[in-house]
Amino acid sequence: MNLQVEQVDKDLVHNFKIIGEIDIYTAPKLKEHLTNLEQAEGMEVELDLSEVNYMDSTGLGVFVGFYKEVKAHNGKMVIKGLNQRLYRLFEITGLSEIMQIKEIEGGEDHASV
Repeated sequence: MNLQVEQVDKDLVHNFKIIGEIDIYTAPKLKEHLTNLEQAEGMEVELDLSEVNYMDSTGLGVFVGFYKEVKAHNGKMVIKGLNQRLYRLFEITGLSEIMQIKEIEGGEDHASV
């Protein structure tokens, strides 16, 4: 499966629409897109995963690394559009307690700060 990453910046917020599967084969492409983003103090990033149907631990690692970069610049990262299966990955790893996650498909928002 291929992975597509579309970036649309709007009102000083960097929006990424991620489409496909995030695994050991596609994670480097995702990491490249995210790390190419110029880090700025107080930046805001929104990651839409509503069209991601599979993710393994490699994908989680990419998000953890990117989250650390954003936080190092006093920024904010929001993940939205997770299906229940993907949200469960963030939940069992404890990442749902660290990262802000909203707009869970088929359920309520789970926003952490």
